Amino acid sequence: MSAPNVVLVCTDQWRADSLSLLGKPVLKTPFLDQLAASGTIATRAYSPAPTCVPARMSLLSGLAPSSHGRVGYQEGLDFDAAVTMAGSFRDAGYQTQAIGKMHVHPPRNRAGFDNVILHDGYLHASRQGRPDPRFYDDYAAWLARVSDRGAYTDEYENGAHCNAAIAMPWDRPEYQHPTNWATSEAIDWLYRRDPDRPFFLFLSYHRPHAPYNPPAWAFDMYRDSEFPPAPIGDWEDHHLESFRADHSPEAHVARYDEETRRRALAGYYGNMTHIDVQLRRFTEALSDFGLGDDTVICFTSDHGDMMGDHGMWRKGYPYEGSAAVPMIFAGPGIAAGRRCEALMDLTDVPATLLDLAGLPVPGEMDSRSLATALRAPAPAADADAGRCFLHGEHAILGQSLQWIIRADVKYVWWSATGAEQLFDLSADPDELHDLVLDGSALDETTAAGEALAECRRLLVAELAGRPEGYVAHGALVGGRRARAMLR
Repeated sequence: MSAPNVVLVCTDQWRADSLSLLGKPVLKTPFLDQLAASGTIATRAYSPAPTCVPARMSLLSGLAPSSHGRVGYQEGLDFDAAVTMAGSFRDAGYQTQAIGKMHVHPPRNRAGFDNVILHDGYLHASRQGRPDPRFYDDYAAWLARVSDRGAYTDEYENGAHCNAAIAMPWDRPEYQHPTNWATSEAIDWLYRRDPDRPFFLFLSYHRPHAPYNPPAWAFDMYRDSEFPPAPIGDWEDHHLESFRADHSPEAHVARYDEETRRRALAGYYGNMTHIDVQLRRFTEALSDFGLGDDTVICFTSDHGDMMGDHGMWRKGYPYEGSAAVPMIFAGPGIAAGRRCEALMDLTDVPATLLDLAGLPVPGEMDSRSLATALRAPAPAADADAGRCFLHGEHAILGQSLQWIIRADVKYVWWSATGAEQLFDLSADPDELHDLVLDGSALDETTAAGEALAECRRLLVAELAGRPEGYVAHGALVGGRRARAMLR
């Protein structure tokens, strides 16, 4: 069998639960549902550090945040991974191409790809001073050529900001939307690819990340929908009250009025349905080129979006809305109609895709392949393929939030105060009930108490020797200054 082509579709800020196949109320994603039905959906996939900079570094390099050093959001850090997923495909003879969002620095760093065609969205470090967009964003430069409204109007003209809960329909021709642009560029590239080599294509959409401004038809699909109420945990007031900023449309923690939430969800879901349709456009093109049966496709996201769950917005948190990501694999050799329950995170995508292509995984990577489980027609291989536990982290809210996911349990540690949380994800998938706050996890003779002690031990092992000083004498230490970068 010849080497398969590989397409990695990465979206930005797409929640793991946001597929209609998984029973998400109101949302419609028929073509992604179809892709998942033809392959395997990994239902326990996470972002190891859920914002763009650290998550994409792990995705592109196969390194854990503790290895590449990015443990929070900080722009302007040079991309410095010596070994990358794209470079590994390239060295094996693949033609490699990235289209869309990379979020690396400097913007034209190719991260191992032969070529990049960029739309990094609203990368503030690049836009400082408003230089010529040709330096850093091919979409913005294209938009300036085809529109009389300029390169910067994609964000600033109507105020639909890249981190705000404000939502409105796209107000220019649909073909000018960045989702359409990325898809068109990917299809155009299929004409120019080397037909004598397999390819690795990274097709990276900026949406459904805000601005929540899909085309009018997609916004209208959800504008009058009745959305289920946001889940509110018994721990929200205890942990989050001091961070609330109800007056700010860009708040991390806020209780917005129901109309604002409803419009934000309409824009967010509209962005998703728009991507869903455009992905169908791309896969139809693959079929037209005769490539549909010879291409492995992986669909994922760099992180999720809280979207009002527990009164939280945006990302960077340990909770499911932010940290869990969608993960679909389809193509030659991958079992159809399966749900894989192996624990994995974005760090594992490079090894999995390289393995599915029959290529070796570089020893420098922290990545672990799930290819064996994806090829299996039954779930027996899931436990052996996945990780025993996941460590996630992110510097946010003036501290570092650290977490361990083990079996069906999630443990959260707040570095500023040393506060702990424990959730039973099997019985409480919406994380409504904190087993530490109610005291049930404080008795080490109970199952919850044993889980708390074991997760705490795992986190101590992960953080021992770190420069922040989170561990001393074998115990977690609160009150230390958090960092976004370890070196």
